[in-house]
Amino acid sequence: MQDRTYLFEQAPVSRAVMSMAAPTIASSLVMVLYNLADTYFVGMLNDPIQNAAVTLAAPVLLAFNAINNLFGVGSSSMMSRAMGRGDRETVRRSSSFGFWCALLCGALLSVGFTAFSGPALAVLGATEENAAATFAYLFWTTTCGAVPAILNVVLAYMVRSEGAALHAGIGTMSGCFLNILLDPVFILPWGLNMGATGAGLATFLSNCVACGYFLVLLAVRRHSSNISLRPALPGRAIVVGVCAVGIPAAVQNLLNVTGMTVLNNFTSVYGSNAVAAMGIAQKVNQVPFYVALGLSQGLMPLVSYNYASGDYRRMKRCILFALKVAMAFLIALCVFDWTCSAWLVRLFMKDAEIVAYGSRLLRGMCLCLPFLGVDFLAVGVFQACGMGRRSLIFAVLRKIVMEIPALCILNWIWPLYGLAYAQTCAEMILCLVAAVVLRRLFHDLGDPPAPDTGVRLAKTAQKE
Repeated sequence: MQDRTYLFEQAPVSRAVMSMAAPTIASSLVMVLYNLADTYFVGMLNDPIQNAAVTLAAPVLLAFNAINNLFGVGSSSMMSRAMGRGDRETVRRSSSFGFWCALLCGALLSVGFTAFSGPALAVLGATEENAAATFAYLFWTTTCGAVPAILNVVLAYMVRSEGAALHAGIGTMSGCFLNILLDPVFILPWGLNMGATGAGLATFLSNCVACGYFLVLLAVRRHSSNISLRPALPGRAIVVGVCAVGIPAAVQNLLNVTGMTVLNNFTSVYGSNAVAAMGIAQKVNQVPFYVALGLSQGLMPLVSYNYASGDYRRMKRCILFALKVAMAFLIALCVFDWTCSAWLVRLFMKDAEIVAYGSRLLRGMCLCLPFLGVDFLAVGVFQACGMGRRSLIFAVLRKIVMEIPALCILNWIWPLYGLAYAQTCAEMILCLVAAVVLRRLFHDLGDPPAPDTGVRLAKTAQKE
């Protein structure tokens, strides 16, 4: 615990941020590879229907993140802030509450999808041509795999909240690497030749392995860790604290699901080739997306701890350092994606029409990346400080107020290709809003803090 306290309180800012963020970014990148693996190996079949099935199923898998964020982000933020105050009992009760609620919600999601799979496929935009393949993929990833997929991520958040970012990364990456190894065996003709069904089975097995890693890790470290999986009454303060951060984070992901579903429904009108191309462009764009997300998640425990302990100067230095790293990396990736768009799409499918669609779509999508880094860091800071209302406002602004209307308008003005620019329009506006809100937050915190600042801002966070 002394090493973790040193990292949170005394280590150089650059070392502290990178020690927490590097394993998280690495595990996020491996998750991208694992998501790309499904698209890549299914794409090797040169069957747009199979590739479209993986694309259409993506919103359901993204819906898992709503539960991940509700009980993963919510409980880990509560745990890190409790550690900053030295309140170990709250850490234990928060982790127990998050684990058991995540387990229950995963089971309910699995049962719910199985019972209403027909209407669900219609909402996802599946057609008679690709509905069977889409359901086969979702049978393994959702009916069978919802619980391990959700617990895998929630447990990683909890382990990271104690400063053990490396262990969180190892657990996540172990499942991802296994998925990459199993994909070709289950998908391709020289293996089991299961197509999209094989991709779903590989994902299910890999999530089971990752979940098992975390359960074994916590069993081994039960005497040195404050994380507890024993059932315990959380108390009203813990429920309110977890939900105040977790519910806005969950709503944010549900809105992402809504946005992706709207996008897929618009795209499906143009046929399976367009859906496959959109799916490939989205997966390629997920590389920088997950880098920004990984940096934000890795930064959260540092921000939470220093916010709760009152060291606002260190907290701000960590945020500004992370912002500089994010902007430099995302601008470089934006340039790379723009110049190499056709080559990147061709890695997945060599069909000329899909490459033509995909390269133009990717060019539109990648323009949002520099703005995305600022937006993600701002939301991460709000979640870390317990300011759930602000993160909720950002989520509603991003999807409901800006992105979904932009999808409708741009698709009408520029059919199909206009869809790729909707997120860029939304992120540009949000970036300006994020910069203003973060500047106001920094001003309110002061440097150094006044004696009563911590109490005043804690009350503000509770109201949020």
